[in-house]
Amino acid sequence: MKTFLCFFAAGTLLFHVPNARAVLVTAVAVVVNDSVITLGEIDEKVEGSAQIKARAYGNDPQRFEQELQKLHDEAIEMMVENKLVLHEFVTSGYATNVLEAFIDDRIQAEIQRDYYGDRARLIKSLHQRGMTYEMFRRKEREQFIIDYMNYQNSSNPRKILISPLKVEQYYQAHKDEFKMEDQVKLRMIALPQPADGAPGSAKRLAEEILAKINSGVPFDEMASVYSSGSQRAEGGDRGWVDHSYFKPDLARIAFSLKPGEHSGVIELPEACYLMMVENVRQAHVKDLNEVRADIERTLKNDENLRLRKLWIERLKRKSFVNYY
Repeated sequence: MKTFLCFFAAGTLLFHVPNARAVLVTAVAVVVNDSVITLGEIDEKVEGSAQIKARAYGNDPQRFEQELQKLHDEAIEMMVENKLVLHEFVTSGYATNVLEAFIDDRIQAEIQRDYYGDRARLIKSLHQRGMTYEMFRRKEREQFIIDYMNYQNSSNPRKILISPLKVEQYYQAHKDEFKMEDQVKLRMIALPQPADGAPGSAKRLAEEILAKINSGVPFDEMASVYSSGSQRAEGGDRGWVDHSYFKPDLARIAFSLKPGEHSGVIELPEACYLMMVENVRQAHVKDLNEVRADIERTLKNDENLRLRKLWIERLKRKSFVNYY
C-alpha cells in the first residue's frame, strides 16, 4: 500500500525519468486469475479524485495520505471485483457472438449521438485522450459485461423481493429519520439592495409592491414581475420550507404568519423581502404511506449490496487473487 503512496507523491519527479516511471507504471499490484492490475492502472483510476483531495488537504499531509490510501483501497478492490466478474463471464460460457454485434451497435449509436455520425471524430477525440479505438472498444465491451453480470447476479428485480412486513419493521425502527420540523408553504419576493443605486431604493420599491398587494393584486403576480432569483417564474414559490431555510430574522417572521397572511417589508442589509404563507404544517412524523417507496428503495439497495457481496465472495473463493 505504501508503495502506491510513494509512487503517487513522486509522480512529478518520475515524469522526467522515463525508465523509472515505466517500471512503476507497469509494476504488478495484483494478479487476478490470468489478469494483472498494475500500479499505473491504479494511478490512472484515482488520479482525478487524488487531485481533488490534494487541493482539499494540501495543508494537512497526514490527512491527505489517509484520504489517498482510502482512494487506493477502494479503487483496487473495485478493479479486482471487475476482473473477477469478467473472468466469470468467460469461464461460464456465455455466448459472445451476439455480444460483439451488440457492442458494435452501441458504439455506432454513441457516434451518432455524440460525434454527428462521424467515426473519425470519435477516433480523433480518443487520440487526444491517449486511447486507440481498440482500447475504447475493449473498455465498452468490458463495462457492458460487468453491468450485465451485476444485473444478473445481484440487482435483478426478480432476485429482490421486499415484503410489506420488512417495510413496516424498517419504518418502526427508523422513525427518527422521518421526523419533520414545523414547515410553511411560502412565496417570497426578494429585492436585492443595488450596489450602485440610491440608498433606500429597494425599500421604496418593496413598499410600492406591498401597497399593490394590499389593494388586491395577487402576491404571485407581483413576485413574477419583480422578484429576483430562479423562483420568479413560479411566482416566488419556495414550496414547503423549515426554519433552516431562512436567516433567523426571516424565519421568525415567516413562522409568525397564518395561512393566507403576508408580511410587511422586511429590510435586511443585502435585500428587502416580502413573504406570504400559503399553508402551515406542524412538526410530525411522516406517515408510513408517505415514505413507503423510499423505504423500499433503501431496502432494495441494501439487499442488492448484500447479494453482490456474497456473489463476489463466491468468485474469490474459486479464483486466484494475489496482492503484491
